[in-house]
Amino acid sequence: MGKRKPDQRQPRVTIAGEVLRQIRQHARSNSKTEVCGVLIGEENGNGMSITARIPGLNAAQAGTYVTFTQDTWEHIYKIKDKEFPAERIVGWYHSHPGFGVFLSDHDTFIHKNFFSSALQVAWVYDPHSDEEGCFGWAGERLERLSEIHVKDDKGGEEAGETGKPEPVGGLEDEEDSNESDQRPEIGPPAWLRWMLMIASYLLLATIAFFAAVLLFPRPVYLLVDPARGLVEAPPGTHVSPDGSSLSIPGVGDLPLIRLVPRSLPPEPDKNSKPQSIEPAVPAPSSGGSAAGSQAAPQSGAKSGNGKDSNVPRK
Repeated sequence: MGKRKPDQRQPRVTIAGEVLRQIRQHARSNSKTEVCGVLIGEENGNGMSITARIPGLNAAQAGTYVTFTQDTWEHIYKIKDKEFPAERIVGWYHSHPGFGVFLSDHDTFIHKNFFSSALQVAWVYDPHSDEEGCFGWAGERLERLSEIHVKDDKGGEEAGETGKPEPVGGLEDEEDSNESDQRPEIGPPAWLRWMLMIASYLLLATIAFFAAVLLFPRPVYLLVDPARGLVEAPPGTHVSPDGSSLSIPGVGDLPLIRLVPRSLPPEPDKNSKPQSIEPAVPAPSSGGSAAGSQAAPQSGAKSGNGKDSNVPRK
């Protein structure tokens, strides 16, 4: 391992998205004790690119610390020489299950003694809260890096700088959303969607029909049928504009008969007195007496020629 350089700038770190996924998977495989491993990549100027990781098998694990044992280092170098011969160990990672992202005294001791190069970093991930962060050398101090670049292995495009202490906290959510976009949508079958759509249209049509009946009622015409009596006219029956005929579909125009009530005689007044009726004078019979035949005519009686018999003749 090389000596640290007295550079006050934080190293520029680029990590592959697939490496992040593998680190998280390793940490979630044991949510009660810490796990560890090393980061593989290459240095480039004032930073490095993390392209792979090697899990630390046979490490001394506990709830609050993890230690690289001799067996762990033997396994790491065996894998590195076989699969990554041209790359370097650019840092290490470990988990903090349930107690946040920071470097404890034990973690600082490991970093100072095994990863003391100026560009080597420590990646910490909490599988309980999905919080993660990267720590590196800034001069003589270990600091949490404020800028990290995440490289998408599928598209090869590098993510922009965030300037936040936890720049990659939402990467897994983005990966899950990308995977969900590629999956086929699972929904109800097509025939069920069509049935629901047709039922909704029928329901709207029924509501519209009853609303029209309530808001715009049509007049009802009654016809007199000699056989059946009063019957309702068929739909479409209407009165002509001048009101003289009734148009019936299938029958034609029929004249309208308007019934006008005649005037009835006034009812007699119950409080008025009844009028006296004089008896009629019987007509003289042919066999009557002379006196009866020569009876004086009544006052106001007229002769057959229209003259009053009581007026003296001249």
